[in-house]
Amino acid sequence: MESLGREDIERLMFFEQAREQAEREFKANNKDALALTKWGGALLELAHFRQGAEAYEMIEEAIGKFEQALALDAARHDALWCLGNAFTSQGFLSAEAASAGRYFDKAGECFRKAVDLEPANDTYRRALEMSSKAPQLYNELQRQLQAAGAAESSPRAAEPRSASKQKPSGSSEFWYDVAGWACLVGIVFGVAALSRTAAASGPSA
Repeated sequence: MESLGREDIERLMFFEQAREQAEREFKANNKDALALTKWGGALLELAHFRQGAEAYEMIEEAIGKFEQALALDAARHDALWCLGNAFTSQGFLSAEAASAGRYFDKAGECFRKAVDLEPANDTYRRALEMSSKAPQLYNELQRQLQAAGAAESSPRAAEPRSASKQKPSGSSEFWYDVAGWACLVGIVFGVAALSRTAAASGPSA
């Protein structure tokens, strides 16, 4: 994990605490679909602080929590929305366009179901609208990454460049730019909202 700024460290601590709290809630009541949804949401956000296979494995774990929540409560629209975000993240992390497309299709179906259950929810409707643009964005990002790779491997890449012309590179910047498009802000809002819902409603029966 690369060195983090204070803001990122605070976010990391917040979501790690959210994950631990959700895990405790689920252990206290293994029928609590909300706890599973919060658990998965925290894992999905924590994946932003991982790289490569570690990030992908954490997303897979989050998907398992969302699917488990939906097995308990198929009408859990927030779990569907989070699951759609997870599939979107997997799509952007895929090396092949065909594989990415399958994940984007899964994401779109999750968002569509969430909208069907909560038609007035603007967040779900925006997610559904944006999911249709994911393949185009994926292709553009792949094109830019290939161009950047070609530029770095050329003889001119060794020449000094002014700071104004340099662009940040590395997997962390790519992750925040791409995966964050779908779920970075959304999961922050979503986990916080889920926590408030849990506090207001009290422990599940």
